[in-house]
Amino acid sequence: MESNQLKKVVKRDMPEGLWTKCPGCGKTIFTRSMQENSYICQECGHHFRVPARKRVLQICDEGTFEEMLADMISVDPLNFVDSKSYKDRAAGMRKTTGLNEAAIIGKGFIKGRPAVLGVLDPDFMMGSMGSVVGEKITKAIEYATEHNLPMITITCSGGARMQEGALSLMQMAKTSAAVAKLHDKGGLYISVLADPTTGGVTASFAMLADIIISEPKALICFAGPRTIWQTIKVKLPEGFQRAEFLMEHGFVDTIVNRKDLRTELARLIDYCGK
Repeated sequence: MESNQLKKVVKRDMPEGLWTKCPGCGKTIFTRSMQENSYICQECGHHFRVPARKRVLQICDEGTFEEMLADMISVDPLNFVDSKSYKDRAAGMRKTTGLNEAAIIGKGFIKGRPAVLGVLDPDFMMGSMGSVVGEKITKAIEYATEHNLPMITITCSGGARMQEGALSLMQMAKTSAAVAKLHDKGGLYISVLADPTTGGVTASFAMLADIIISEPKALICFAGPRTIWQTIKVKLPEGFQRAEFLMEHGFVDTIVNRKDLRTELARLIDYCGK
């Protein structure tokens, strides 16, 4: 005779990261499908943030990218501590991302066109620019200048890294000077702005390119809306710092869907004779 007792139900844990809620449309989407769709929401077209190594795979011809200065690691010049020490925070980032720093630089081919790339990783301290990131971007620009190659940066950043104080702010001048030398030699520089590109990165190399491309609806600014509200209690108009507004007012040259970016970069390199 069957027991009237309820059978024990074994609860199965949902694998972490299986689903992602889209901030664009609010729908819950299958993470793997989103990633296979170039990190774009299949429902509304929202462009999610992309790890730097994934960016390289999206842009460069398979097997052509040669990374440079991969072993560079930041030090802690100020012995900075907030909720944890800068040294421990950076070590944690290296462990979770598999990167030594927030920038990947190197040379590769884009549909057969040689180019130098500098890509910021949003997962490593929000792609912030400290001494090592500034040095790597500068070295990449200098390499492009020396070898007469197109220079392409893809930025996704919270700006200068506060844990390095004035040393991080110095990278704004350093990277800008390298861009000026590239321009003086007649080199081609294309900047791709992803969401968000803010602070000292916006105020330096990211906005100094010959051609500035943005992904759709990317936040591009120096001080973001949250910072402005917290400091002067002013609420910005809807879309004020987004790519579409900046393009309308001449700060961005074109807006390109991520799926079309590789083709557009190859086209621009050809158009500019590089």
